Amino acid sequence: MKGSQRPGTEYHSRVAEADSTKREFEIGKDGLGGIVVGMDGSPASFHAAAWAAGLARRERARLVLVYVEAVGGVAYWSPMGVAVASEAAESLVEELKQEVVSHLKWVDIDWDFVHHRGDPAVGLEQVAEQYRADLIVVGRSRRRGGLLGTVPATLVVEAVRPVVVVP
Repeated sequence: MKGSQRPGTEYHSRVAEADSTKREFEIGKDGLGGIVVGMDGSPASFHAAAWAAGLARRERARLVLVYVEAVGGVAYWSPMGVAVASEAAESLVEELKQEVVSHLKWVDIDWDFVHHRGDPAVGLEQVAEQYRADLIVVGRSRRRGGLLGTVPATLVVEAVRPVVVVP
């Protein structure tokens, strides 16, 4: 992957078939059309991805795995810091993508991997809106104080669609 890729870079598992009817988004419809999963490389995020992949397979839903690069840290305060942080994030994205490919190659589902930049909770909600996803799945944070962690807690309180937090 080139280091010059921009936010929202997507990786597709297979080419979608041509469909003349566009699916409309509807909260509360019968079944799931799309599931967004937050991926940060932690064991909890892989647990969330595994749980969501099983649900996507059973529901015949599209799985959208999302790494949101938080751009508010100290590293982004200088041009040199931005370059180093972006390169590190691109490297992490490539590692995550390779690990996801190795786990999902045995599961017969349609999936995408998206690299997004911004606040993680807001970014997951934005990607869910873009894909018209019916559900957001995240892993429970083990690093921060509290039961859930900041991203899951924010999503549970502020998300428009249902959120599942996987331990």
